[in-house]
This record gives sequence, C-alpha cells and structure tokens, in this order.
Amino acid sequence: MANWLKYVIAFASAFALMLAVRSLAVSIHGVTGDALAPLYQHGDRLLINRCSYGLRIEGNALLPYSRLMRQPVEHGDIVAFTIPGSADTDILIARCTAVPGDTIRTTSGMLTVPGVKTCAKADYYWLESLNSNNPADSRHLGFIPESCIIGRVVTVLFNAKW
Repeated sequence: MANWLKYVIAFASAFALMLAVRSLAVSIHGVTGDALAPLYQHGDRLLINRCSYGLRIEGNALLPYSRLMRQPVEHGDIVAFTIPGSADTDILIARCTAVPGDTIRTTSGMLTVPGVKTCAKADYYWLESLNSNNPADSRHLGFIPESCIIGRVVTVLFNAKW
C-alpha cells in the first residue's frame, strides 16, 4: 500500500468518526437572544447531549421517528428543541416545567403545576424560557412533542463574557 494512502484512510476514518459523534452523541449550539438569561447569555456556546433521552432515530420519509433506550425528560431539565411543524432547523433552549401527565394552569402569564396527573398528552412537554416575552416556548407554541426535543444542555463551553 502506498505511504500516502495510509494517511488518507486515517484522515477519512477520523472524519467519519467525528461526524458520527457530532450527529448522534453531542453537538455545540450557540445561544442567540435572552430566553434563559441570566443563566445563559447571548453568544454562549452550549454542549448538548443528544443521547440523554435516548438515541434519536429520524428516518424522515423512510422510517418513523423513534428513540432507542428511551429516557423521559425530567422536571427542570434544560433541553434543546426545534419548533414543531416548522421547516426551520434552528435549535432553541428552554426549561421543562411540565411532563406528560401533569395538569398545568397559566394565570396572568405564570405557570402553576398542581401535581394532579391528568391533563398533558403522552410524549408532550411544556417548555418555558425564563424570559416571558420569548416567543419560542410553550406559552406561545403549546405543548412540544418529544420528537422535537434534541437533547439536554450539559454545560457552557464558552461564555460570551470571557
């Protein structure tokens, strides 16, 4: 085998492994706006664990959506999600305030979760940002289906103030 071919194979293998890890396991997302300020500021770079709720399988038109080794989203988790029914692929972040089975009630913009397990549909979550004027949360979009949830925010990799 030619000496240069070893380098090409090694580079191609590393590139394929990097793509697999980035698309299946973790991804980096930049914060735009002030949805979760002061927790996350505009310009912060977040590490998102794409496997935290199970391995997401999107077959687009070929296979139905599913998750392998499925784990439920918990109260208080900060999750990355996409807008349901939108062709826009922007990733948004919000805190999970109600899980399937919770009954929710909003009064003057405030959410109360009494703990009675009757209302929310299975596999739908109520996600809210800290900023009540943010149009990209459940107060404006309604319940977010599990299929739109990308993963859990793990940490801030780069803070905009640094």
